[in-house]
Amino acid sequence: MTDVAIIGAPGYAGVELTRLVLGHPDMRLTIATSGSEAGRRIDDVYPAFTGLTDLSYVAPDVGAVADCSEVVFLAVPHTVAMEYAAPLLARGVRVIDASADFRLKDVEVYEHWYGVAHKSPDLLKEAVYGLPEMDRTELADATLIACPGCYPTAAILAALPALEAEMVSPLGVIIDAKSGVSGAGRAPTAVTHYPSANESMMPYKVGSHRHTPEIEQGFSLASGQSSSVTFVPHLVPMNRGMLATVYLRMNVEASAQDVVDLYLERYGKEPFVSVHAAGRMPATSEVRGSNRAHIGLAVDESAGLLIASCAIDNLVKGTSGQAIQCANIASGYEETAGLMLPVPVI
Repeated sequence: MTDVAIIGAPGYAGVELTRLVLGHPDMRLTIATSGSEAGRRIDDVYPAFTGLTDLSYVAPDVGAVADCSEVVFLAVPHTVAMEYAAPLLARGVRVIDASADFRLKDVEVYEHWYGVAHKSPDLLKEAVYGLPEMDRTELADATLIACPGCYPTAAILAALPALEAEMVSPLGVIIDAKSGVSGAGRAPTAVTHYPSANESMMPYKVGSHRHTPEIEQGFSLASGQSSSVTFVPHLVPMNRGMLATVYLRMNVEASAQDVVDLYLERYGKEPFVSVHAAGRMPATSEVRGSNRAHIGLAVDESAGLLIASCAIDNLVKGTSGQAIQCANIASGYEETAGLMLPVPVI
C-alpha cells in the first residue's frame, strides 16, 4: 500500500485525484492540502465523498507532506508546481505533476510561453513525460513525472501512429479541439461563468494557447522531424469532456481501413485506447468519467487528408486518471489498477 498526498486537492484535478485514490486498491490518501480550504473536512467541501474519508484539508507544508507520503500528486497551477517539486524530490518523495512546469524540455520555450523564469531548469531533463501510450519505458521507477496537458493528450493520441509510420507530414497540422468548461479550472471567470458559457460556444487563445509547443514537441518526437501546428481550442457548454480532431497531410495513398489497421496494430495492447471502425467517430459521452481514449479515423481522398478524432475526459485521461496510470507504472502496480471504471450510460 502506497501512502499518497495531493497538493492542491480542492481544485477539479485534485478532486478527481481524490476520487481515484480513494477507490484505488493499492493507494491510501494520507494528506490533502489546500490554502483556501485548510481546516475543513473533505466531505464537507465535497459531500460526494461522505463515508469515504474523514480527512480534512491542511495548509500546504513540504515537510509535513514528505513525512507522511511516498507519492505526491501536484494539482496546482502552472508556475506553482516547480516551487514544490525540488524540495519534495530532495526528501525522497516521488512527484507526479499535473501542471505544465516540467513537460517542455527547452527552458527557453517554457519561459516564453508561460512568462516566468523556471526555478528548477535542471529538473527538466530528469522529468519523464507521462503519456504511457507514447513511451512508457522510462516511467518505471521514475521520480519526477510530468503529466501531459489534456489537449496534448488527445491530439498526440489521435496522430501518433500515423506520425510514427511516416504516413502523414508533421508540418502544417491543423487541430480543432473542444473542451468542457471544467478545463478552465474551479474559479469562475467572465467567460466560464454559467450565463456566459451556457448555450454558447467560442474559440479562444487562437494561435496563442500554451499547449501548442507541447503538442509540437510530441509530434516531433513521434515523427523524428520538426513539427508545426495550428491549434484552435474551443470552449463548449458541457461540464467535462474533450474532443480533438486533427487534420494531417498524407504522404502516401491509403484507405480509411488501411489507417484503422495501422492504429489497431499500434494500440492493440493499450488498455485505455479504443480505435473505432472506419468512418465511426468518437463522442465525449463514451469516455465521460473514465481514463479511456476513443479514436475515430477518416480519409478525405480528394484533399489528401487524414482526419483523426480523439475523445477523452479532460479531467481523467486528460489529467488525474493519467497521473494515476503513471503512478501505477512507476510504483510497479498493474497499470489499470483503480482505473477500470464503467462510464455512466446516460
